[in-house]
Amino acid sequence: MMKSIVLLGASGSIGTQTLDVINQHPDRFELKAFGVGKNIQKCREILSRFDVPVFAVERQEDAVLLQEEYPGKTVLWGKTGLDTLAASEDYDVLVNALVGFAGFVPTLMALYSGHDVALANKETLVVGGELINKALKETGRQLLPIDSEHSAVFQCLQTSRPEEVSRLIITASGGSFRNRKREDLRNVTVAEALAHPNWNMGAKITIDSATMMNKGFEVMEAHWLFHMPYERIDVLMHDESVIHSMVEFRDHSVIAQLGSPDMRLPIQYALTWPERLDLHQDKVFDLAEIGTLHFHRPDTERFPLLALAYEAGRRGGTLPAVLNGANEEANLAFREGRLSFLGIEEMIQRACAAHDIKEVTCTEDLAEADRWAREYVRKEMKGRI
Repeated sequence: MMKSIVLLGASGSIGTQTLDVINQHPDRFELKAFGVGKNIQKCREILSRFDVPVFAVERQEDAVLLQEEYPGKTVLWGKTGLDTLAASEDYDVLVNALVGFAGFVPTLMALYSGHDVALANKETLVVGGELINKALKETGRQLLPIDSEHSAVFQCLQTSRPEEVSRLIITASGGSFRNRKREDLRNVTVAEALAHPNWNMGAKITIDSATMMNKGFEVMEAHWLFHMPYERIDVLMHDESVIHSMVEFRDHSVIAQLGSPDMRLPIQYALTWPERLDLHQDKVFDLAEIGTLHFHRPDTERFPLLALAYEAGRRGGTLPAVLNGANEEANLAFREGRLSFLGIEEMIQRACAAHDIKEVTCTEDLAEADRWAREYVRKEMKGRI
């Protein structure tokens, strides 16, 4: 059965790998529309490979230029452009590969306009899991995980009934600085932080991996995806990134999902579930070659943002949106050389401590919490200068 796909975040790491999956199976997938940010050259490359009638870019000036270049297509721009693509009627699955809070509204709009969502944008559930689950219940649509850890849990759960599950075990590589002591992190560079030992990811997520904020977000995402209380979601450090996650059952047996650190695997499974298709890989997964797997418990004093994510998730309300907004602002400041690596967690901790938690009843509550968090971090950083 042919599936038509709208892809948001097409120029990023997940977006690029999604396009490769679509390209490998032209008899199963059709790219209906896509959205990119400021990477206009990447946009042109996609248009040279895929005949789509409509696409969106971030800036209006780029949209005007591209509309002149491609007069037979509809060129949208900005947040409104992404929302328009997500809410359009003529497609099957939204692949949300956007980064950050920007991905929340398109997910919600896709569900309410009658579409399933293959989700790589973890912030959708971090900031608004309650509203997303409400939408899923009201619409009867599917939310299929693309994150490797959540795809792994999803695959393991196919073998059981919910009442048989004891706990979820989310694995973590530890990021670029997993072998460094905390005192060695004060003067690390952006280039060092971006050198992830296992995964090829975008810059923002790679920094989040180094701070373990990304793993904290994944715990929060797992809570909403699988309706699991936080006390039954554990994190286990696993250097090789071969086991992507595990599920323990009430008889204490454990089922794990293993594979190469290749994001095309969970992307393709989200698009084909419950089927599996062939996937071309240059290097096939070989346990004998890997030889040994290593595991250890995370140190929350070394990675305080992991513990903060558990706390924010349990307290709920607008606090998760503040956690995410502060992280996005601090992460960007570090990447731009305006904040130290350890300053990231300091800014996030301050924002969460200062926030007056409110109940979330609508999207505007989340947007206001996000705005407050970003402004708080900007003011705190300005006060340092």
